[in-house]
Amino acid sequence: MSSIVRFDCYEVDVASGQLFKRGLRIPLREKSIALLTALLEHPGELVTREELRHRLWHDDVFVDFDNNLNTVLGRLREALSDSAEHPRFVETLPKRGYRFIAAVHSLPSTSAPPTTNVPRLLVLPFVNLSGDPGDDYFSDAMTDEIITAIAAVSPKHLGVIARTTAMRFKGSRKNVGQIGHEIAVDYVVEGAVRRTERQVGINVQLVKVTDQTHVFAKKYLGDADDIFRMQDIIAQEVAAEVATTRVKESSSASHVERASRKPTRNLAAYDLYLRGRFQLYKLSAEGFKQAKQYLENALERDPEFALACDALAELYWYLGFFGYLPPKETCSRGLFYTVRALEIDSSLADTHALLGMYRKQVDYDWPEVRREMSIALELNPTSPVVKLRYAMGELMPFGRLEEAITQIKMALESDPLSMIIRSWLGVMLWFDRQYEQAIEEARRLIELDTNYEVGYLIVGQACCMQHAFDNAVVALRKASELSGNSPMVRGWLGMALAQGGNTSEARNLLQNLSAVAARAYVPPSSFAWIHFGLGELDEAFLWMDRAIEERDPMMTPIKSYAFLDPVRNDSRFATLLRKMNLDV
Repeated sequence: MSSIVRFDCYEVDVASGQLFKRGLRIPLREKSIALLTALLEHPGELVTREELRHRLWHDDVFVDFDNNLNTVLGRLREALSDSAEHPRFVETLPKRGYRFIAAVHSLPSTSAPPTTNVPRLLVLPFVNLSGDPGDDYFSDAMTDEIITAIAAVSPKHLGVIARTTAMRFKGSRKNVGQIGHEIAVDYVVEGAVRRTERQVGINVQLVKVTDQTHVFAKKYLGDADDIFRMQDIIAQEVAAEVATTRVKESSSASHVERASRKPTRNLAAYDLYLRGRFQLYKLSAEGFKQAKQYLENALERDPEFALACDALAELYWYLGFFGYLPPKETCSRGLFYTVRALEIDSSLADTHALLGMYRKQVDYDWPEVRREMSIALELNPTSPVVKLRYAMGELMPFGRLEEAITQIKMALESDPLSMIIRSWLGVMLWFDRQYEQAIEEARRLIELDTNYEVGYLIVGQACCMQHAFDNAVVALRKASELSGNSPMVRGWLGMALAQGGNTSEARNLLQNLSAVAARAYVPPSSFAWIHFGLGELDEAFLWMDRAIEERDPMMTPIKSYAFLDPVRNDSRFATLLRKMNLDV
């Protein structure tokens, strides 16, 4: 067999034991790669379980073979977005073994990793050279703006890694070769920013990953009010160095339009917007508070600043989703800013997708959700934000989980280190009852950040569905601790405690949440889940009804929660679906 094998949109480098999808490396453990290689060596043929036992585990190594092979195969299927029920790649022949059923093509051997025809580029976080750490927001913003500008040049022919993944490398000591190999890119942009009261200087270097040679290095210097033109020029020149003819043609066609449209002509408003977005990305209570002030001040200086409206709309979405404020209140304000942003600039794809999210939450208006998501996908089909919101807003509420998982995995191709996108992959796998895969995804999150509460939350939820209640409680206690005892997380903890037999602590949590609700917002779903765990269905239904009335976002996956299976034939459950217009 050739050292590189291709099937569908995947390539396997047998020599290095790596799997790629459209040029992006897919992390996969050694045993799963070995299993895939064994199947690829005999495409269309049966490979018996006994053959795999000898191949994956030496005869003198004792393991629980059946369970271990099932786990290895499960990880492989998850990486390939495959399923045992409807296989595209690996077919199970019961009690005999497995067969690889897709067409397989061998490629000429090469030492280089497989790549697609579309060049892929990563912009590393620009270094702040001003000498003032308080200016970090500006260098981070320039990184973000230049990523956006390059990505807009020709999204169909030039792949640009999104800002969330790029910012994971801030302060990293990894060299370009290590970073390029880790996330499978062809080029890396490094840069630094220095600004004074009147001028901005940006140093840019474009590095080819394979040999770490500098394709070009250039310094851009301009007046502060020339910043948008500088961003556009940098994007054009970087793209030109890595571009195919098609990229250059589309770049020329879109250059005039971008150059003539600035987000704002008020530099003070732009600076406030950058500061606000910097705080928003912290996803913390204090960050949200400061972001709100900066963004509102930006709009006071320029009421026609569409991106500031969009950022405020996103801020209110987070405030409602995380339970900082009642969702009905945040939805009303967020919807206003979303509509206002699109009144100013109807070409904002991410904002159309956010409007779809609000239409889902405000009035469960699914035709409007579909309309806005369609517009967003047409305007920018490669945006990872659009793909995520499409999965969350249109697909998941109707139980279209396989499609949702596919969209999220596609989003991860251009933003592989995004904690939010990867979190939603874990959540969707939990909804889809792929509990081991959900736990595996959650552990990847925890590896990226040991203090990331969502990773522990997913582990706890999945363990709960496996009836591993002791493990679930341990994970959910950790999630609650890291979240500052979030009422939303404590609701899930209470259900796990109750289902695991610790009813006294579950009831104490109910009392505690009631006390908190007297002075602050508590999601009604938190009470519903604990009552459900205690087997108190009348109370659970009352609280779920209230949650829908209050637009609690935890009710949106009502069709997918496995723990609700025992009550789906209850007439009260049908009433809940009707209230959400999901009775179709």
